[in-house]
Amino acid sequence: MKWLDKLTTSFSRNLVHRTSRRHVLTRLGTLAMGGAALPLLPIARAAAQGGYPGVAAQSTGNPEDPGDPTQCEYWRYCAIDGFLCACCGGTQNSCPPGSEMSPLTWIGTCQNPADGKHYIISYNDCCGKTSCGRCACNRNEGDTPLYRAQSNNDTDWCIGTKSSVYTCSTAVILGVSLEQGG
Repeated sequence: MKWLDKLTTSFSRNLVHRTSRRHVLTRLGTLAMGGAALPLLPIARAAAQGGYPGVAAQSTGNPEDPGDPTQCEYWRYCAIDGFLCACCGGTQNSCPPGSEMSPLTWIGTCQNPADGKHYIISYNDCCGKTSCGRCACNRNEGDTPLYRAQSNNDTDWCIGTKSSVYTCSTAVILGVSLEQGG
């Protein structure tokens, strides 16, 4: 450990001989001002607006289907886990070009804020292209343990497709859920 002490001492002495106090204070001031300017960068502003950088907000155009499909808070995504196809060249219902929808799916039941009804949502993975990597969303409302695979969102559902490479996930409405007791 003596060699480490000698190395540290010689490095410190050389540094002191080569720099002045004024130079050190200038560098510290520059570092402090640079750190204060970071929130002014465009990326920080996009993140503060609640959007994903480089992804334009979208609308379904249907007042009965409110929300932005590029946002994880979109009502259909209550049990989704993956990259949103709406950010990857597809939509909430369709896969991006060059990929195919898996015939196997997991399902969830989400409440539409426009009418208050619960809808059965089929979460289909799109497969065949490299992973999109945009708009990651992991909401586990109603997720079940792996022994009920049809309701588990942690499974790779790219089974039964030409390629098992995961691209993104969709949220397709299958129908209205029946009310309990009715």
